[in-house]
Amino acid sequence: MVRRLNIDGDGQGDLAGHGGEQRAVLVYQIDSYRHWQQHLGRDDFGYGQFGENLTVDGMADDEVCIGDRYRIGEAEFEVTQPRVTCYRVGLRLGEPRLPALLVSHHPPGFYMRAITEGHIQPGDAIVKTRTGPGALSVADTDALLYLPGRRRRRLLRPPRPAQQRAPRPPPPAGPDPARLPGHPHPARRRQPATSLGRLTIPALTGGRTSRLRRRCRAPG
Repeated sequence: MVRRLNIDGDGQGDLAGHGGEQRAVLVYQIDSYRHWQQHLGRDDFGYGQFGENLTVDGMADDEVCIGDRYRIGEAEFEVTQPRVTCYRVGLRLGEPRLPALLVSHHPPGFYMRAITEGHIQPGDAIVKTRTGPGALSVADTDALLYLPGRRRRRLLRPPRPAQQRAPRPPPPAGPDPARLPGHPHPARRRQPATSLGRLTIPALTGGRTSRLRRRCRAPG
């Protein structure tokens, strides 16, 4: 059950630097897990290890914009800001340099606030309900905050017009080499559709299907 401040069963250990309505839920993407698997040469990651509440398929940081709203299950959320990197994620994963790598490699993930409380579950569709003003993506916002030399160039750039992205090609046949431990089945992609699926309505977000893969209990 999603609440205004968190998800039932979750809590923040350091309320001075975490939590609050603007940081009620942290989202991280399966593609980012695959990036870190390759870069760090590890295959022992399980969903939730980067501190996120929701692990999602889709919703890339360079596509999601501040102020965008999404419906997942019964709940509706609004994107508020990129992740504020904390040293604890490096300690948790045994990679002390990871906080710096999250900034330099630029897959931060992002926070959302709960506009409407409600139940969510793995496999729920992620449906975009509103585009945020200014078209400033999570990735661009993260660069403005943390990467030198990006502020003036990005602020002078005109807003990007909304574009339809081509659907991703289907995955190759055979087992998915990026399957992560701790999940009962590999991440699957479904062709965009407007009719009811078996469990959810696939989300048409820029020509791509986004789905909630797992709800995680954030440690700490």
